[in-house]
Amino acid sequence: MKRLVIAAAMLCSALLAADEPVKEIKILTIGNSFANSVMVSLRQVVGADPSCKVKIVGANLGGCSLERHWDNYAKSEKDPEFKPYAGKKKSLQDLLAEDKWDIVTIQQASRLSWNPESYQPFADDLIAAVRKLAPSAEIVIQQTWSYNAGDRKLKLDNPKGWKIDQTGMYEKLTDAYLQLAKKHKLRVIPTGDAVQLYRKAMGDKLVAIEPADASGLQKPELPKTTDVAGNFSWGKDKKTGEDKLHYDYAHLNARGRYLQALVWYAELFGKDPEKSTFVPKNITPEEAALCRKCAAEAVKNFPQVNKAE
Repeated sequence: MKRLVIAAAMLCSALLAADEPVKEIKILTIGNSFANSVMVSLRQVVGADPSCKVKIVGANLGGCSLERHWDNYAKSEKDPEFKPYAGKKKSLQDLLAEDKWDIVTIQQASRLSWNPESYQPFADDLIAAVRKLAPSAEIVIQQTWSYNAGDRKLKLDNPKGWKIDQTGMYEKLTDAYLQLAKKHKLRVIPTGDAVQLYRKAMGDKLVAIEPADASGLQKPELPKTTDVAGNFSWGKDKKTGEDKLHYDYAHLNARGRYLQALVWYAELFGKDPEKSTFVPKNITPEEAALCRKCAAEAVKNFPQVNKAE
């Protein structure tokens, strides 16, 4: 009897979903690896919701800043054969004109995100270009995130560091993105807030890197982190050819990419991420539940310009 009730409930849910009109959103990202990281996970999250459909295309180049994107645009204006995107087959102009985009996202390179002076005048120029070539698209900012606290650049005692810690990086990049959002009255995808909420929720269980000194590890041993940013892998030293442990404190790992996708899903589709049915295979149910909770909280509480005014 219990199985019949569950089956009936699932059938009813499926029928209701089938009656709901499908919302399709076409997204072009103008960014870098911090935009690339959402591509697969967003398709998976959206794919689990029969009422949603997404097309997402990237004008993304590794480490690309707003300045470099604008320089690429200006070069392509002078030389139409200059096509640095999509495997050097398209220009930004090509990508902006190739479809009727609903959303075009922009963001700063993470290493510059906390410095508001690095945004201008390039952000203004790019926004003007998008409005010219994709006038029906809504321009949306992705708030990027602060690095894993294990990064030496965030150590206050490091003379070659940035003189800010993880929280300081988050606060400064948030202020910079909000300045841009207020200037142009743009919506923000609060990925960085969701990341910070996850860290806060973890409390004492948040570990930047373990062991703190991983120099004694031997391949294939890897350090661990409970953060949503941080990846570690073995590769070859280019000079010596010996095995070398690679530390990546900037990019999101599997938990982080899932969290990022949930934030995009919630903000752009207006959906409740806590009701999302997709869960990646390589994270625990507890981690997934926390990701859904933090995504919902970030989207609900972020001080959007249209909410603040």
